[in-house]
Amino acid sequence: MTPRPDKQVGISHIFAAASYSLGGVKRLWGETAFRHETLAFVLLLAAFMFAGAPLWGYVGAALLYLLTASVEALNTAVEEITDHASPEYSTMARHAKDLGSFAVFCLLLANGIWAVFVLATVLLPTGWMAV
Repeated sequence: MTPRPDKQVGISHIFAAASYSLGGVKRLWGETAFRHETLAFVLLLAAFMFAGAPLWGYVGAALLYLLTASVEALNTAVEEITDHASPEYSTMARHAKDLGSFAVFCLLLANGIWAVFVLATVLLPTGWMAV
């Protein structure tokens, strides 16, 4: 077993935390789902630019993407811990993974709803929401 590193304090804690975060991004980039979510975000930004979306559309999309990335990271962490703790099939492990997947799905749905709303606001005639 590898000994646990000493806890960092002061300014070195900030650099250590940044290093851990970078390691998390590198690990998450290994997940196909995260790469697909990132590609979808880039394509959405391109669609927003093409449609002439307002700044608030971009801000909402960026916040939803960051939230999706964070939940995807937590879902991946749950999967890794579950696989380590229960390498053989387990109903409880399956439930934990399914719940993490559902959390990501909910955010993907929210991203899609936001994208449709922003694009509809820009592309449909004025007054369509008054119906």
